[in-house]
Parts: sequence; structure tokens; C-alpha cells
Amino acid sequence: MTRVMTVRELMKDKVVTLKPDMDMEEAINTLLKHKVSGATVVDEQNNIVGVFSEKDCLRIFANGAFNMSPGSRVADYMSRDIVTVDADVDVFTVAEIFLKNPFRRLPVVENGVMIGQISRRDVLAGSRLIWEESPVKKEWTDSKYLTDEIKAAIGDKNP
Repeated sequence: MTRVMTVRELMKDKVVTLKPDMDMEEAINTLLKHKVSGATVVDEQNNIVGVFSEKDCLRIFANGAFNMSPGSRVADYMSRDIVTVDADVDVFTVAEIFLKNPFRRLPVVENGVMIGQISRRDVLAGSRLIWEESPVKKEWTDSKYLTDEIKAAIGDKNP
């Protein structure tokens, strides 16, 4: 049987985070500098208090608030409805969360404190590893499972 991977095995533990009192301009520049579409907002104890994304920035822009008043902070615009995942959850559960929701990344928590982040891309990479380790893989790529048309297309000499 194929081993089930956990979030802990695939997550990134060095991630871009923002502070709730960070100036909006600095926050936007941070997202652009690191080429990320969003970042978790954490307090001084690394507790998650929100998420600030490109979508939040676009919402600000579309609402005509791009001329933010001086002193506008991330806390004024961040999303507060946060979904997190525990580090020991299996990747199939995380894939299901991604399929049912529009977000691209999930903060990973342990004992309520953020320890990393897992993205759709991390789960995709994990699925490839699971496939490569699968004992079934050889059976499904064995030519006895291929139709004659597929064998002809790939040049199989043993139809």
C-alpha cells in the first residue's frame, strides 16, 4: 500500500508573513517583492489574525480606495475569515479543502501557532511523489493494460 503523506512533509516552513499594523504600501511591496499572491498576517506570538492577498488589494483598488489615507494598515483590509490546517493532516484532506474553496494556500498550525504554509502546488508535488512510490503504477503502465490502438500509437512491439 502507498504511504499517505502529511502536510508536515510538504509544507514550507519559511514563508512571507505580514503584521497587522504594517503600512499598506509596505505590505503591497512585500507581496510584489516576494512574488507571492498573498501572505498570512500574524501577531507577535505568531498567532494568525488574518490573510492579506492580491484579491484584497484589487478590492481596495476597485472600490476607489487606492488613495488610502496615510496610516492605512493591513488590519484595515485583511480577510479575517481564516481556514487553517493542522500539520499532521493527510494531503488528501488538504486537496479536498482546495477543491471546495478558492484559496491557493493554507496556513499550517500546530497547537494554534503558525508553523508554515501549504499551497496547491505543494499538494500537486506530493501527488506526484505518491504516484511515483505507488506499487500500482507499474501495473497501469504495463502494456497488458493498453488497448491495441494505444500500443500502435506508442510503437509497442508486443501487441
